[in-house]
Amino acid sequence: MSRRQRFATIGFLGGLMGGLLGVGGGLVMVPLQVVWAGMTQKQANATSLVAIIPIAIAALPIYYFHAERPQVDLHLALFLVIGSVVGAYAGARLLKLIPERILKMLVAAMLVLVGIKEVIAP
Repeated sequence: MSRRQRFATIGFLGGLMGGLLGVGGGLVMVPLQVVWAGMTQKQANATSLVAIIPIAIAALPIYYFHAERPQVDLHLALFLVIGSVVGAYAGARLLKLIPERILKMLVAAMLVLVGIKEVIAP
């Protein structure tokens, strides 16, 4: 499988999980980019953040227009956007300061914590 095909597959899985479960970037695309595509943790983090924008744009019409009533609260989403933009900027700045090994451990710990939470309190 070519590198482009590999990334298209990772993107498909991230989009599928993003649309289905709301967790495509950090929980699917980042680990797959590191393990399957050989990217560094920092590259995978940055690349998945870029991919989130079109994933969200593709899913919004389905969640907003194709349900009996909209599943998206645009007012609250605005505050998520504001917080996310500030947080993404701060996180991108901090990313430069964190060694690759520690960053990998932080990502793994977050994945484990989310997994435990879902098993205990779904």
